[in-house]
Amino acid sequence: MKGKVRVLLCDDQTLFREGIKAILKDELSIEIVGEAANGRQAVVQAQRLHPDIVLMDIAMPDLSGFEATHRILQAKTNTKVLILTMYEEEEVITRCLDAGASGYVLKDAPRAHLIHAIDVVNRGGQYLSSRALKKVVKRPVKGGKSTGATSYERLSDREREVLKLLADGMTLKEIAVRLVLSVKTVDAHKTNLMRKLDLHDRSEVIKYAIQRKLIRLPSLKTEGAPTPPSEVGDETPKPGLHSAAEPQPD
Repeated sequence: MKGKVRVLLCDDQTLFREGIKAILKDELSIEIVGEAANGRQAVVQAQRLHPDIVLMDIAMPDLSGFEATHRILQAKTNTKVLILTMYEEEEVITRCLDAGASGYVLKDAPRAHLIHAIDVVNRGGQYLSSRALKKVVKRPVKGGKSTGATSYERLSDREREVLKLLADGMTLKEIAVRLVLSVKTVDAHKTNLMRKLDLHDRSEVIKYAIQRKLIRLPSLKTEGAPTPPSEVGDETPKPGLHSAAEPQPD
C-alpha cells in the first residue's frame, strides 16, 4: 500500500485552515503534517517537514505566497506547491506558475476537486482549475495567432513532441524517459522551440499549446452526475495538464 500524501497547509486565516483540515481528515490517502500562518513560516516548515505537497495561499503576511513558493522550490527537494486561493486574475495565476507552482485551485472548489488536485500534483502532473485555465489562455501569447502557424512549422518533429509534453505538465526528466533522450538533449530542444516561438515561460507554453489545440481545453460536456455550475467537465482525464471538473463532487 502506498504511503499517505504528506501535506503542509499554509494560510493566514485560522478558520480556513481548520476547515481544510476538517475536509481532508477522513481522506485516507492524505495526511496534514503541519501548518503555517505566513509565508516565512511556510518556508521554514517546508524545510523542516519535507512534505510532498504544500497547499499555499497567496496573500499572506511577512512573505507572500509567490516568494514562499520560489524559496521552497529553490531547495531542490521533491516537495511540490499547489496554490489554494481566492484570486483568479490571469496575472496572479501566471505569476504563480512562473514561481514554479504545480497547480492552482480556487477556494470555492468542491472537496472532490481539491483531493483530485492533490493527487494529480503528487503524481507529477500539473493541475489548473477550469476557471483559472480559461484566464491563463484568454490573452494571446507572442507566438500566437498572428505568427504562430509559421513559427510552428519551423519546429522539428522532435521539438513539437517536446512542446506537447511540456504543455502536458511533464518535467524535463520525464520527457527524457518518454522519448529515450538525455535530459540535456531535451533541455536543448526546449530552449530551441521557445526561442523559435518567442515564448518565455511555462505559462506561455501552456497558452500557446491550447490556442494551437495541441492540448485540449476541458470540454463543456460531462457524463454521469452533474458537476457544479461554475466548473467545466472533461470526460477523459490526462496524465499531464488537468482541470478542475474531472472528478465528480461528493
